[in-house]
Amino acid sequence: MKKLLPVLILVALCLVCLAGCVKYASHYSALMMVSTNTSKEASVDFSSMKGSKAFKLKSDGVLNYSAKLGSGNATVYYDYNGTKTELFSIKAGQEVGPASVKVIPGTVYVIVQTDGRCGDGHFSFDVK
Repeated sequence: MKKLLPVLILVALCLVCLAGCVKYASHYSALMMVSTNTSKEASVDFSSMKGSKAFKLKSDGVLNYSAKLGSGNATVYYDYNGTKTELFSIKAGQEVGPASVKVIPGTVYVIVQTDGRCGDGHFSFDVK
């Protein structure tokens, strides 16, 4: 038991340190969701979603985006300089984009956050 205690403490410390590495975490419930995320593009398609989905991208200076939503309301935020800023809001039946915004080259976080349950959504992002 005395030999196991230091190992457990080390594992616990590693988990705490790793949990601190994620700036934005996804937390959602979804039905029929397909999501992709590479360093240059990200997307999420869903039949139903409630919560928030976060993406991490590596930008050269431009964030391109488009979205459509069948039901509900959602807000998309981005963070490229340490401040979470609203990119756009979308309501049931609306489409947004394609559009783009200039960002500082480097890491860009994109967060899709629903206002309750949303349906038939498609959100797409890529960086240049």
